Amino acid sequence: MRKITAGDYTIDIFEDHAYSPNDSVHKYNQSYLETSGYQSHSIIGIKVYNLDTPLSSAVIGGSGGGTGIHETSFVSETDRLAICCTDTVFCLSIPDLSLLWKTKADTASCFEIFKYKTDYIIHGELEITRLAADGRILWQQSGADIFTRPGPEREDFIIAEDYILATDWDNRKYKFDFNGVDLS
Repeated sequence: MRKITAGDYTIDIFEDHAYSPNDSVHKYNQSYLETSGYQSHSIIGIKVYNLDTPLSSAVIGGSGGGTGIHETSFVSETDRLAICCTDTVFCLSIPDLSLLWKTKADTASCFEIFKYKTDYIIHGELEITRLAADGRILWQQSGADIFTRPGPEREDFIIAEDYILATDWDNRKYKFDFNGVDLS
């Protein structure tokens, strides 16, 4: 579980493996789950508090591969939370957690999200994506293989001052500028 602060609010973000709409330990004010009948590999619960008073809660889930909660799986701003869950990025308002937008940003899984100016850069399993602040896809780039490497000490995705560097499973490097142009 991650506990973060956004303005005057505390937010808990956690994987809710036991969630079931009919029988769950956690109850949510809002539900933004995939409705195609596909059972999501990752279901994330989000709860907002002011001091210790609960204000709002939401559950999210998509149709892609499994994801987890870690330092770069979300971006918290004073009025919104953008978070990767399966193949989708969800953007929820703070504090009420209403859905501002959701965008399928990768064919398989969205691993990481980073703020870039007013937009977001998504490190996906199969695509690197830049999303506008309103969730529109500005560009996407893919490679010859998945954008991750084996091992605990991998550096397969780096955002530098002037470019994005992604490394695939076979150790091929891809360099993109912030307009999606391949500089490799």
